[in-house]
Amino acid sequence: MGAQAFDSMKSNQKVSKQAVDNQYVSCITSYITKHVPKSVYDGEWELVVFDEPQINAFALPGGKIGVYTGLMEVAENQHQLAAVIGHEVGHVIAEHGNERMSNSTLIGMGMEVTNQLLQSNQIANSNMIMAAIGMGVQVGVQLPFSRTHETEADLIGLELMARAGFDPKESVNLWVNMDKASGGKRPAEFMSTHPSPATRIETLQSNMAAASHLANQATDRPNCQK
Repeated sequence: MGAQAFDSMKSNQKVSKQAVDNQYVSCITSYITKHVPKSVYDGEWELVVFDEPQINAFALPGGKIGVYTGLMEVAENQHQLAAVIGHEVGHVIAEHGNERMSNSTLIGMGMEVTNQLLQSNQIANSNMIMAAIGMGVQVGVQLPFSRTHETEADLIGLELMARAGFDPKESVNLWVNMDKASGGKRPAEFMSTHPSPATRIETLQSNMAAASHLANQATDRPNCQK
C-alpha cells in the first residue's frame, strides 16, 4: 500500500528537479535510514523531494520517504531536517499506520453497532446521541491515540538522529521554528492530533541526556550542505 500511495503522489505533485536540494536531503536521509532495523526494512530507501511550499515530510512502509521544499525553510540546518526525517521514519518503525487503521476499524464497528441498537429500540434523538458519542470518541480516544503516536515518533526520531551523528539538541530548535511558522494558530492540545510544540520540546529535553550520549558515541559526523 505504501508503494502505491507513493507512486500516486509522484504523479500528482510537483517533484523537485533542483540537484542541490535533492543531494542535501538525500545526504541526510542516508545517515538516518542507515540506523533503521533490518527487520523493519532491508532494502534501498526511495526518496523524493516535492517542490511544494507546505511544511511537511512523510515516510511510508516499504522504504518510501517524501520531503517538501517548504520544510527546508523552517528546518534551518541538517540537524533539524534530520529530526523531521527521523520522526517520520519513526512512525514506520513503530508501525503506527497499521495501528491507526486497526483502531479506526474497531471504532467504526463499535459506532455502527451502537447506531443499530438506538434505531432498533426507537430511541428519541438518536442522531444527536450518535453525534455526541462521536465527539466523545474523537476527543477521548482518537486524538490522544494520535498524540501518543506523535510522541513515540519524536523519541524514535531523536534516537535515530543521535545514532546517525546529528546534534539532537537541534530537535528542540526545530520545534521552536515550527511554532513560529504556525504563527500560534493551533487548536487547544486536547483537540489536536499533535502535541503542542511546548509539550514536544519538554519531552525532547527530558530525553536529551541519553540522546546526547548516543550522539557522542556515533562514528559518523554528517556534513550535509545545501
